[in-house]
Amino acid sequence: MSRLYEALRRVELENHPPGGVLSEPTQVTDVLRSVVSEPAELEDAGSVRVQASSESRLVALTAPKSLAAEKFRVLATRLGNLRAQRKLKSLQVTSSVTNEGKTFVAVNLAVTLASSFGLRTLLVEGDLHNSTVESLLGLSGLPGLSNWWSMQSDGIARFLHRVDDMPLWFLTAGKSCEQPANILQSAQFAGVFASLSTWFDWIVVDSTPMLPLADANLWSRLVDGTLLVVREEVAPVEALKRGLKSLDNPNLVGVVLNEASEFDRAPYEREYYGDPKHEAKRPDR
Repeated sequence: MSRLYEALRRVELENHPPGGVLSEPTQVTDVLRSVVSEPAELEDAGSVRVQASSESRLVALTAPKSLAAEKFRVLATRLGNLRAQRKLKSLQVTSSVTNEGKTFVAVNLAVTLASSFGLRTLLVEGDLHNSTVESLLGLSGLPGLSNWWSMQSDGIARFLHRVDDMPLWFLTAGKSCEQPANILQSAQFAGVFASLSTWFDWIVVDSTPMLPLADANLWSRLVDGTLLVVREEVAPVEALKRGLKSLDNPNLVGVVLNEASEFDRAPYEREYYGDPKHEAKRPDR
């Protein structure tokens, strides 16, 4: 069934204009929804509701018509096009150092894949040192990866949480963990992660920064690719170089430039994203 899904998705992407955005479900997506049912294992997953305010950074949900949300749809489309050319089902989102916006990118990308494209997506809170995904979603206290590890449980599904009514599931970091590397480099978790890859269309891991921790390197051995977030005037060039060298299997799929200077951003955003002054002037497109 997974091969059928991949074949149909490839047809959908190949017949879509290059660089375009699948903002609405297409006929192929409708077919997929009718023939590809949820894995039976996901029946054990719980459910949660996002508690995100309009001021939060969860733009894919709170401001779907914004320029920021549109850029995440473009990013998701490009990743889909890339997957038609190579194996790419799971990726980690990382950065060279802290405060570059990797969590912001990871969460909004996962939400976009699920809400705008209807793809079964798993968002993993892969930073077990300083987890922030849960708070961004307005959640707290959910059991997750470290709880699964401490219980030595084979059943990871009951530690997954379906988000709202979207085809989006969330695996939190869970309780505080002293040595996350023990989990990430274990054969047991490698097996579980391989199983998760068969349940979902996409797995998006919010990883740690590449420096000074080893976790991003350990995740690079598990995922199919790495999406690098670089924040303008924050990321040191030398840290970027050293960070990429620290990954045994980087498989870099792209770079997201966060908070980049844009010479004409304000007029563009007003023209295309709902400024009332422009509504009467805007021609049909």
